[in-house]
Amino acid sequence: MAVDTTSAKARSFELSAAAFLRLALASVSALWLIVVTGAAVRLTDSGLGCRHWPGCERGHPLPAKDYHAFIEFGNRVVGGVTIVLVLLTALAALRAPELSRGARRLAFGVFAGTLAQAPLGYLAVKTDLRWPVVASHLLLSMIVLGGAVVLALDVFAVVRGRAEPLVPLELRRLGLVVAAAALALLVTGTLATAAGPHAGGGTEHVSRLWRLQPVIYVHAAAVAVFAVGIVFMLGYLAARRERSPRLFALGAALFVFLLVQMGLGEIQYRTHLPWGLVLAHVGLAAAVWALLVAFVTVLWRPPAPFVPGRT
Repeated sequence: MAVDTTSAKARSFELSAAAFLRLALASVSALWLIVVTGAAVRLTDSGLGCRHWPGCERGHPLPAKDYHAFIEFGNRVVGGVTIVLVLLTALAALRAPELSRGARRLAFGVFAGTLAQAPLGYLAVKTDLRWPVVASHLLLSMIVLGGAVVLALDVFAVVRGRAEPLVPLELRRLGLVVAAAALALLVTGTLATAAGPHAGGGTEHVSRLWRLQPVIYVHAAAVAVFAVGIVFMLGYLAARRERSPRLFALGAALFVFLLVQMGLGEIQYRTHLPWGLVLAHVGLAAAVWALLVAFVTVLWRPPAPFVPGRT
């Protein structure tokens, strides 16, 4: 009887894969949001709105009546909430018996990367927004976001079932190449920001990477390589879309987002980089990256609903 009672109590603390999926999706949303709020800090010249950490100023943990301080401190609040949410997701993974060991490790890896953002934020302030620190801050955010997307898709496959790959090995390998090109695109975009006019420090002098023009050309070349890879893959899926119309739809959505992103990038460059357009560009970049990670993950490990006739 005692053993049965203990077993029942243990089961009462277990979390279903469906419930865990909701947590994983919330983490993806929060990690995307922190990319946007972090970009808003830089683009509104609020990076030094709070010169102390984790409070705003020494002896004054809350921001004064200055919108730069409110924006910077608001980003820290969003970051704190995100860390808590990702921690809860990682701990919940231990209570979800349907998850694989790899999924649990990934959940804690996403938490570790999210937690590492805190000391990077501290370093960014203490080094007066040195561009290598700020660039690392953004790139780590993107990597963690990608990990959270992979985790959510893995759990979705647990809930709905998993299928065999729907495309040949060569196309799956091309997907990895395109993902590497996307990562290079993120790096060059981050470097373009580091060379651009939005230093993030307002009237404070912030060292810049280099002249903007050469970095923009490198970034544009990375966009072209990435776009060509996506077009090739989408053409293959379009010719065989009856095999997996949902996979084709996911690729098409990725391509549409990429086109909007490219158009917005051209407009912001020709209008001398107004901060609102640059913010939208960064938010779309994070969305494109998340969609690409989802697309490549489905190429290799498709959930059952991507197979025609299965839901």
